Amino acid sequence: MKPTIVIVGRPNVGKSTLFNALTKSRDALVADQPGLTRDRHYGHGQVGDKPYLLIDTGGFQPDEEDGLVQEMGKQTRLAIKEADVIIFLLDARAGLHTQDEIIAQILRCQASPVHVVLNKAEGLSRELAKAEFYRLGLGDPYVISAAHNEGVGELINDILAPFTCVDEQVMVQYPCFAVIGRPNVGKSTLVNALIGENRLITSSEAGTTRDAILIDFIKKEQHYRVIDTAGVRRKGRVKEAIEKFSVLKSLRAIEQCNVVVLVLDASEAIAEQDATLAGFADQLGKACVIVLNKWDLLSKREAAQIKEGILRKLYFLDYAKVLEISALKGNGVNKLLKAVQEAYESAFRKLPTPQLTRLLHMAIEKQAPPQRAGFRPKMRYAHQGGSNPPTVIIHGNSLDRVSESYTRYLSKYLSKAFDLQGTPLKINYVTTENPYDARNKGASKQQTLRREMRSKRIAKREVKKRLNPKKRQVSIKKR
Repeated sequence: MKPTIVIVGRPNVGKSTLFNALTKSRDALVADQPGLTRDRHYGHGQVGDKPYLLIDTGGFQPDEEDGLVQEMGKQTRLAIKEADVIIFLLDARAGLHTQDEIIAQILRCQASPVHVVLNKAEGLSRELAKAEFYRLGLGDPYVISAAHNEGVGELINDILAPFTCVDEQVMVQYPCFAVIGRPNVGKSTLVNALIGENRLITSSEAGTTRDAILIDFIKKEQHYRVIDTAGVRRKGRVKEAIEKFSVLKSLRAIEQCNVVVLVLDASEAIAEQDATLAGFADQLGKACVIVLNKWDLLSKREAAQIKEGILRKLYFLDYAKVLEISALKGNGVNKLLKAVQEAYESAFRKLPTPQLTRLLHMAIEKQAPPQRAGFRPKMRYAHQGGSNPPTVIIHGNSLDRVSESYTRYLSKYLSKAFDLQGTPLKINYVTTENPYDARNKGASKQQTLRREMRSKRIAKREVKKRLNPKKRQVSIKKR
């Protein structure tokens, strides 16, 4: 098993910066503002042949009574219980704080080894920086600068020294789905219901989740990866720089996942931002499941009207499955995982070439492509060109004249024939070049003009022969 390393400390000491340095990524949101990280954030790193699991936590303030801060503290305590090694991060420039001493008391009671790390120490004397932190009684502190990557390598090497090498088996590919939607539609509540624990902080306050949180879990012996994203508002309402970065992380999560779960508040009418998010996912060709949350708050009449309005506005997601659930009560949550699994399998479905070509000809027999500019496109054969989404490449003549409506017809026909659930099917065309066009390649303008004029003369002569046939002349010999 990989060793689990947890970073703990009060707000704004540089935990997320150290997390990014150790994972060699930018997964954690970083800004000069305390309380930016709220949920546990998991990441993977490796030094040589020693991999490790890293957990970033929110600012730990055990003596605070604020509701949101208390929830952050609970998440930190849960992370500490999971830890094989604890990094106690402190601010070398700010000095020892009362909160640091309270956290140190909690960490002394843990069985896992604790490493005291002094961050933001660039330009400081190491011995002077360490002096007052010996009071914590947790051993010799490490002096680093996470932002400048100073001392980070030495720190992680010392942490991993007691652990042996791990030969990990390659993980079989499994569904990775992102939960997206506007703020306060119940995304984090839904994720907690899916994994069966209060893993994410939930609140009636909009914008509680600020970062994209990645969680691996197993349900009924099936491995899943879910990404809880920050709520995305209209561009004009996003003013804070932190929220802008949160939105970017949410859009990036859509690009990285296999399946998109679009969460809508059933108690409200569908907003323009919902359609924008759905359009972005459709543009990327992602498999999709639409979730109508808070369904239990509606009467039958309201439910029918709202569902009709949603389906009308999201007409371009006609391939997506629509589920009515209540994340808070857990109603319909199991159906969601089944729908995600179906969409994932459909997105990576293998489409045999002989079957594709046969179905293509059947679709043409049922409805032939319309003529355009006097030419009717001729489709010869088809084969699969990619997955996620399934892509079909059709070869033939004059395929640049195929209309969009006929392409949609073929896409729906093939999707129905292969029973593809929750994923779009893309169609690309490859037109066979006319071999006679090669004669004209490289010819001068004069040669081309002469050839065209000669062809016209021959055509005119043939027409004249047909219209005015010559009479048979009989010659009379004189006697």
